[in-house]
Amino acid sequence: MHIVVVGHVDHGKSTVIGRLLYDTDSLPQGAVDKVKRIARETGKPFEYAYLLDAFEEEQKQGITIDTTQIQFATKKREYVIIDAPGHKEFLKNMISGAANANAALLIVDAKQGVQEQSKRHGYMLSLLGIEKVYVVVNKMDLVDYSEEVFHKVADDMKAFLEPLGVKPLRYLPVSGYQGDNIAARSANMPWYDGPVLLDSLDLLEASKEIVDKDLRLPIQDVFKFDDRRIIAGRIEAGKLAVGDEIAIYPSGRRTVIKEIAYWQERDKKEHAYAGESTGIIVRDEFFNQRGEIITTPAATAPHVSNRLRASIFWMGRNPLRKGSTYKLKLATQEVEAEVADIVKTIDAANLDSREGAKELRLNDVAEVILSLKEAIAFDVFQEHQATGRFVLVDGYDVAGGGIVVAAEKADEGAGFAFVNGDIRARGDVFDEFYYDVESYNVTKVAAAVKQPYHVGDEIPRKGISYEYPADFDILILRDQVAVTVRQGRIEDILPLAGYEYSGRPLVNGRGFGIKVYKAKELREMLSVYRELASSHVEPRVKAAFFNRYFFLNQYRRLQFYFDYVI
Repeated sequence: MHIVVVGHVDHGKSTVIGRLLYDTDSLPQGAVDKVKRIARETGKPFEYAYLLDAFEEEQKQGITIDTTQIQFATKKREYVIIDAPGHKEFLKNMISGAANANAALLIVDAKQGVQEQSKRHGYMLSLLGIEKVYVVVNKMDLVDYSEEVFHKVADDMKAFLEPLGVKPLRYLPVSGYQGDNIAARSANMPWYDGPVLLDSLDLLEASKEIVDKDLRLPIQDVFKFDDRRIIAGRIEAGKLAVGDEIAIYPSGRRTVIKEIAYWQERDKKEHAYAGESTGIIVRDEFFNQRGEIITTPAATAPHVSNRLRASIFWMGRNPLRKGSTYKLKLATQEVEAEVADIVKTIDAANLDSREGAKELRLNDVAEVILSLKEAIAFDVFQEHQATGRFVLVDGYDVAGGGIVVAAEKADEGAGFAFVNGDIRARGDVFDEFYYDVESYNVTKVAAAVKQPYHVGDEIPRKGISYEYPADFDILILRDQVAVTVRQGRIEDILPLAGYEYSGRPLVNGRGFGIKVYKAKELREMLSVYRELASSHVEPRVKAAFFNRYFFLNQYRRLQFYFDYVI
């Protein structure tokens, strides 16, 4: 069981854990002596917190910067304790540490009482859906083990947590430094008759129900071995067996599991369960790809839409603004997401909400509507946590995390650059690309003119970072669609299978020139692409394909910009 420990800075999280490990003889041999030596060398008193703060910088400053994970075991089971940082500057680290926890200890200083970060971390626990929570009222020795003080702190915390839907299983009075109620009952608090911290952990029930939920298997990759195509991924909920009929979303295609892949005969099995990474071989040779979600036809299907409502927590260096685009990563899916609306912002310290905000800054919480470049499969977080939470990536940085609150009605035209009846294709061909001189990243900015484009529409042939001829053809390989442009207008949008090479310049869906000058060369390129797309290939193989058939410097160019706005 993974237990995350959170709370306001200096409320004693690391001390509580250090004392717990010390009292249960769970520390490596020599660890205590090493910490005592460091304390002597730095002229500081011995602190149990130093047993966890492994980084030299943390020991110098007396704070936890990164999440520290340490294992120990009781007679009942094994534990992974995650010590998360309490400083406001390290909330991203705290959320990373808490994301995969089964339960939480929320530490509150009995003398200082409930503070801003106590509330903020309580809100984060609700946002991450952690339901098994103990509130540990620490440093009881500093308030003379007062029962009145303990109940005051517990009541204050309860008043804040209950509206969030966080209902702690127990409030425990302890002193991490003195060891009261950590591993043994304290004689200093005879008024408390509940279990001590160690026993309380053993009382937590493991989450067994996840195996009984509807199947959720996000596809991580598809590997090709000989004549077998193995669909690989981690089962996030439910179970599967050879012979089961499955449905694959967003498309909803159905097939049957023919075999569970194995390396050696002794590993062969007929079933796989939640928490296991597995590979399956199916009866029908569909084109499957990373990001799709496998379930069963009898199960409640995941939502499929290109719009969703979410609660997010912003951790980005730059503000989140309405209209900005980010990469959304949900389970194994990655898709471009635009902030269509900031519904309301929420003060995590007091839960006051405010409508009409135009942007979010560091540590802000909000409810937003996200419009996706393409429809994806997902769940509401309360139904399936693993397929209902996501992160937003700005450049190369994880800038925000959130959970899906509801699916919004799909915008049939949103996310597509070109639409002709039932034919739809994505494309970045008219988006701007620039080099950010502060972050040293190549960044894309969505086109100022809203898409999609239809037959007969005039296109923006010239932008800041691109310029196309009056006559050219766009081949969108991932959607198997061709777009013909004549005299700056879209002449046709048609399936790639029905396209005939015209001899005019070719670009792909991102505006890169295509090094094809004959119909035969085009057939060869499409054949190679189909082979690459139908199975797992290494990045270097994909790079070799792009180097062979694409070039950047004719229709595209990079501009240098800072805080660029179209």
